[in-house]
Amino acid sequence: MTLVSLSDVAVHFGGVPLFEHVSFTVQPGERWGVVGRNGSGKTTLMDLVRGVRRPDVGAVSRAGSMRIAVMTQDRDFDGVDTVWAAAARGFGELFALEASLEQQMAEMGVAGDAVSPAMLDRYAHDQERFEREGGYAAHARVDAVLSGLGFDPTAAHDQRIATLSGGERGRLALAEQLAAPADLLILDEPTNHLDLATASWLEGYLRDLNEAVLLISHDRAFLAAVADHMLHVEGGTAVPYTGGWAEFVHQRTERRMAQERAVRKQATKLAAEEDYIRRNKAGQNANQARGRSRRLARVERLSPPPGAEGVMAVVFEPSSRGGDQVLVTDRLTVAMEGRQLIAPWSGLLRRGEIVGLIGANGAGKTTFLKTVLGERPPSGGEVRLMPAVEVAHYRQDLGDVDPDATLYGLIADRRPMWTRGQVQGHLGRFGFSGDEVLRRAGTLSGGERARVALALMMLARANLLVFDEPTNHLDVESIEALEDALEAFDGTVLLVSHDRALLTALTTRIWALEDGRLVDFPGNYLEYAADKVDREGRRDALAREAMTPTGDPRTATKAAAAARRRLERSIGGLERRVTELEAVLAKSEARLADPALYAESDGAADAARLVADRDQTRAALQEAMAEWTAAASALESRL
Repeated sequence: MTLVSLSDVAVHFGGVPLFEHVSFTVQPGERWGVVGRNGSGKTTLMDLVRGVRRPDVGAVSRAGSMRIAVMTQDRDFDGVDTVWAAAARGFGELFALEASLEQQMAEMGVAGDAVSPAMLDRYAHDQERFEREGGYAAHARVDAVLSGLGFDPTAAHDQRIATLSGGERGRLALAEQLAAPADLLILDEPTNHLDLATASWLEGYLRDLNEAVLLISHDRAFLAAVADHMLHVEGGTAVPYTGGWAEFVHQRTERRMAQERAVRKQATKLAAEEDYIRRNKAGQNANQARGRSRRLARVERLSPPPGAEGVMAVVFEPSSRGGDQVLVTDRLTVAMEGRQLIAPWSGLLRRGEIVGLIGANGAGKTTFLKTVLGERPPSGGEVRLMPAVEVAHYRQDLGDVDPDATLYGLIADRRPMWTRGQVQGHLGRFGFSGDEVLRRAGTLSGGERARVALALMMLARANLLVFDEPTNHLDVESIEALEDALEAFDGTVLLVSHDRALLTALTTRIWALEDGRLVDFPGNYLEYAADKVDREGRRDALAREAMTPTGDPRTATKAAAAARRRLERSIGGLERRVTELEAVLAKSEARLADPALYAESDGAADAARLVADRDQTRAALQEAMAEWTAAASALESRL
């Protein structure tokens, strides 16, 4: 049964097409990753799927009985007061039916032998429906989702929504969506504001779901782990791809190369026709030339594939080299409101390092950044930024982008000697052109404000770049541009991020906040993740060995079995991912080894693209292999 089908769909705004010729179908159990630049129409497409918007052209059909779960953006949680009640809102009718069954049971108990056949029939019918719709598993499902997203399911029954922070309300909205009974989940950037551990839990949860998923995301590692189909919204349309992220990257590159060859072939043919027409406007072949001219006017010109146009061109160039030591801490302690976030820690940040600062939400990452940058005093110990260090700070709340200022004014204030052309040229590097430069920053979307913040950082010419969740509002293409800029940067980077692909590609060192301590790991993110799994496996083994005789061995056995099952599921998913990536890598290498590729006129450009894709696939394969090795080691330690 097809859940959703879009057939040659188009949407126009003010007569201008947002996208056209969009066709794809969603089957039960499929997990679609939806990617595209900000403003390309991803959210509008999801509105078509949900039925809250009608297409201007084409048709959208949905299964009549299909249930759709969507995370609301207002997060008001009207009608409920507690965290558990909010997470369970999707089961409202089912819980009402459960209460009705309890009431019917009480009434039949009172009636005794006088119970009528109608009462029995009603009870049997309602009980069958309750079981069919998953009523017996509903409470456990809500508890599991709340636990996975960092809430205490028991305390959630009494915990008031009004006491939650903004990030916690976001996670609660996601919990409501994940727990709700549905045939199709529509997730819009679900990993925003999730820490790495919670994002990893969400990956496993979605892989084990029977429901179909439409997942708008810029998190490449998350897409690689979850999606088995991809939908790329670009160039005024949306192209579906079968396969996960790595296969999508490979297929997209081959498709673009084929489009480029077709455009060049047509251009050559059209140029020859135009040359013939020019040479034969007069003379004995004039009639034939006029006929060719009429035919040429009717030929539909092929468009080149969407390229790098519109992607921000960010480059960070420090004005000075700075010293070899950038940041030094001596028994630094960080606390807030009487609670110690980080125990005394002594560390050193060296020139040229790209350090990833990671930890659970609420662990104190942003507070740590403010402390080492001198924006708040340490609770104890000492922190020193070296005298030659110049800092540029990207804030998670984008606080440096004044909402009342125009984009032009923001740049002109920092470069008062620049001409109008220079200011507009700089903004053009980040996708703002024409009258857009006169917009007030407060009217921008989150992604647009993020690009403005990066444009301001670029002007600082600092030798220490500090980023607090820079990818939250950026699309995939912009994240890749930022990644390239940081890789080429001749300075030092301190990076707070939950984007595992970015951390994997860039980090040379990890500072991890674990249980109130800052762990300085001398390696990249993949090595840290493998080491952490190994440490946790050894800790679990020691805990099992230290179990007292008074403990219930049945509880320990059940917990161990559940842990083994989780690891086995994770290993199975990782094995499938490794196999898929190996197949994609083999295709890329076979194509690069084909002499015919280099015999083509554009073979060098095609080969360069294939090499870039091959390297990206290799990095993804290395990440998957590291995760598989860590999970396999953890499983072996439990046997």
